[in-house]
Amino acid sequence: MLLDNLALFIRIVEKGGLAVAGRDLGLSPATVTERLNTLESYYGATLLKRTTRAIHITEEGRLLLDGAKRLLAEANDLECRLKQGVDQISGPIRLSAPLDLGRNRLTPIIDAFLTVYPQVSIDLILNDGYMDMVSEGIDFAIRYGNLTSSSLKVKKIASTRRLVCAAPSYLEKYGTPQTPYELEKHNCLIMRFGQILDNEWSFSMDDRVVKIPVHGNRIANDGEQVRHWCLAGYGIAYKADLDVEADIAEGKLISLLAPYLNVPSQLQIIYPQSNTMPRRVRMLIDYIADQIAV
Repeated sequence: MLLDNLALFIRIVEKGGLAVAGRDLGLSPATVTERLNTLESYYGATLLKRTTRAIHITEEGRLLLDGAKRLLAEANDLECRLKQGVDQISGPIRLSAPLDLGRNRLTPIIDAFLTVYPQVSIDLILNDGYMDMVSEGIDFAIRYGNLTSSSLKVKKIASTRRLVCAAPSYLEKYGTPQTPYELEKHNCLIMRFGQILDNEWSFSMDDRVVKIPVHGNRIANDGEQVRHWCLAGYGIAYKADLDVEADIAEGKLISLLAPYLNVPSQLQIIYPQSNTMPRRVRMLIDYIADQIAV
């Protein structure tokens, strides 16, 4: 019963409310409240502060949330190994990745993994914005850039850089910029990450990194949409090399300003700190890292 109550507590936090968690699990509001009270009594701590509009997790609740996820993962792994043998893995994995990388590079890797391990289920969230991994119940995420949160661990899987590119049709009509400063005269396709506009592009100039402000009439929070606009000749894009290298190789896009693009970046897998990671999650992380690094 304790494991069931811990699973319910995790679902309440992930869903942001008692009622919606109860609906997911087929439990009445009274039953959910009773089982949460039982859990709080068992640990002698207030786990959630509840108002009529929202719930807020306490520090004790955050500590239990992390521990509960580890405990349930261990219990699931133990059950799978006893029922199916140590060489079999099963169970859910929830991961997040950028939209275009996920669609174009990651999904074939996941398909191959599931062919070998059909008892695993993948919940893939494609999102270019920030996500709270703990509250969203995400096992790991694939992201560009450098780790900023000390509460997360990181596994670097590839060195990358961002490229400036445009379709031949755009360059024929508007000309080709020769220096980053000439981007001011061009229509640039801009990404939005949550509330942040990516309208300052980084270039290597005179042995230092210079940020050049850009502007344009198309903004999207979807990297794949920015790529499609670029392919259609609507403007100049600033994209990760992994996202556009095939388009450039096929001549659909032209790489621009190459001498100024020596600004390194990383593609990395990030995941919450935990003493125990389910074997299926660890295996998928290693498999993705090996396949993308090829």
